[in-house]
Parts: sequence; structure tokens; C-alpha cells
Amino acid sequence: MLPKLRLKELELELPIIQGGMGIGVSNYVLAGNVSKNGGLGVVSSAALDRLTSKRLNSFFNARQAACMEVQEAKKIAENKPIGINIMVALQKDYENSVLGALDGGVDVIISGAGLPLNLPEIVSSHPRGNEVALIPIASSGRALEIICKRWKRNNRLPDAVIVEGPLAGGHIAWRSIEEAENPNNSLELLLKDVFKVTQKYNNMPVIAAGGIFTYEDIQKYLQNGCVGVQMGTRFLATEESGASDEFKESVVNCTEDNIVLADKPGSPCGMLFRVIKDCPFYASALEGKREEYCDKGYLLHRGTCPAKASKEEAFCICNGLLAASGYNNEVEEELYTVGANAYKVKEIVTVSELMDELAGKETSVSAKNNSQA
Repeated sequence: MLPKLRLKELELELPIIQGGMGIGVSNYVLAGNVSKNGGLGVVSSAALDRLTSKRLNSFFNARQAACMEVQEAKKIAENKPIGINIMVALQKDYENSVLGALDGGVDVIISGAGLPLNLPEIVSSHPRGNEVALIPIASSGRALEIICKRWKRNNRLPDAVIVEGPLAGGHIAWRSIEEAENPNNSLELLLKDVFKVTQKYNNMPVIAAGGIFTYEDIQKYLQNGCVGVQMGTRFLATEESGASDEFKESVVNCTEDNIVLADKPGSPCGMLFRVIKDCPFYASALEGKREEYCDKGYLLHRGTCPAKASKEEAFCICNGLLAASGYNNEVEEELYTVGANAYKVKEIVTVSELMDELAGKETSVSAKNNSQA
């Protein structure tokens, strides 16, 4: 039996947090069902204004959309806790996404893809600010130390920290492939580094993320001092996720060699970005067929989008990810981001089936995945 996970005043049946995968993959349907089945479901704030506006055929800004997404997730979850992942790199909508999530009754705010130094200040301006659990994502003890020192100015410390290793999907913390693949940056060593810092801050709870795939993986990290794990790709490959059918099929069919870190061309924010190499969007980017443009402006680097300046350096990530969740795939190619272990996925399952597997209840699904991994 896996232990319960306690975060601030919350108690979860299982120590499993579903990763916030944007754009549109971690939607209210996925998050609601994960929480309903005992974990912490997490919606992604990325481009929620567009996704919500299209779904409801009316205009909603970032704050309104975040509020509504959380509310819808909580309905499915039967009012169990719901989290939201808000990327620091999404500069123009960051504050409004935080406030909107609080409006909607969010229980946990997770923030990474940069250091969320201003999160406590933003949260403190809201009437529910003291109710919500705040969890930064860090990939080193140094990063966590910087966050803690800054947050203390607002009389707040993280309620937990997610330590994300280099096998994670989406954006990862390292700027070069060599650094990401350096054995010194393995999740196990990163955790040791972070544990040294958490000891200074009342033994802050630590959650492991990046490359975790099985019940046995979860047990390993719990036995090594973590209170829980965060998993993304396993939940991407569920019936309830917002990924397109083509995206899910590509995950089931991909091989280990087919999963790469996009560098040049890569994400406009300058961070490495793990993708399926032969997905339509990335294949075109590698061949130099992508135009130099940015018409969404969500993911900026120092206030601008490098995809406007050079197709050799960056591609318009927002459009590709929107297409992969069905938003604009009639006019745009799809971009598929996954974790390094996505090749181990052999079939698409329901959230309920997956949660049973991850909780250690042997099922035909887990038996098939384990035998073919």
C-alpha cells in the first residue's frame, strides 16, 4: 500500500501528482479524474484563454479561463483537491493565471520553467492566499535556496518542492544536451543536493519527478526520503487526457531512439524541450520549413519570441502544442512532447486503470506494460 500524501492542510489518498502538461493535455477532464481516483490532478494554465474560449464559443481572458478550468476539474473530482501548473516562462499571463486559479478554488499551485520568485507576493494579494499550497519546481539545491530566501521576504516558504530530473518531458532546466545527459545531473543526485537545502527549512517535503514510470519506481523514491512523485507521460497516455488521437498513437508507437531533446531549432524560451523526433511539426522544423513567426506570444524570452527572428534557432512552439490538443490542427502541424520513457507505453488506458496500476494493484494493463517495457 502506498502512503497518503499530505500537503499543507490537504491529505491525498495516493502520493501521486499528475504533471501539468501544456498546451491542453492536462485539461480539466484529466485533472478531475486523477483527483477523483486518489491522486492530485493538475491542470495546465498554458493558453487556457484560447482553449476555454474555443470550447465555450465565447471570449475569456487568462484569469477567467484559469478560474473556470479549476472549477470544472473540481466538479469531476467531486470536490477533491485540484492543482494548477503555471509556468514562469508564460510571462504575460502568469499573474492573472495565479489569481484566476485562486478565484476558482484551486488547492495547490505548482510553478516552474523558471524560478517562481514572485509567487508568494502575487498570492498574498488574494483573499484565499493563505489557503493554497505553493510548490515550486527546482532542479538543484542552489535553485531551491534562491527561491526560499526570496519567499521568506513575504513570510512564506514552499509547502513542498518538486525536484525534476533530466528525463522529464516538456521543458527541462538544462541549457545544453551535454549537461542534461551528464550522469552528475541524474535525479538521484539532484535529490541528494536538494535534501541538503530542505534540512535548513524544516525538512520541507520533497517530490520526485522525471522518468518515473512504475509502481516500483514510486516505491524507490519514497524509500529514499521523498513524500511523493510527479508523473506526466503516463497520464498523457490516458483516454481522458487532452492530447489528440494522433499524439497518443505516436506515443504508443515511438521508440527510444525516436525521443530527442530539441536544441537548435528549439523552444523560444531557450530551455531544452523533449519531443518525438518524427512528429509533423518538429520534422518540418528540422528541415527548415517552418516560417519565422509568432502570432500567439505566450512563451517569450526576455520579452520577445526568438522564433520571429530565426527559424534555425527556435520554432513557434505555441501553435504546435495547440494543434497537438486539437485546437488548430486543421491549419497547423502537431508538436509532441513526451518524457524520456514514453517508448515504454504500449497502450492507452483510462485514468482509473492507470491509478490502480501505479498503486500496486496488478492489472492486465500493468502486466502488459511490464512485460513489453
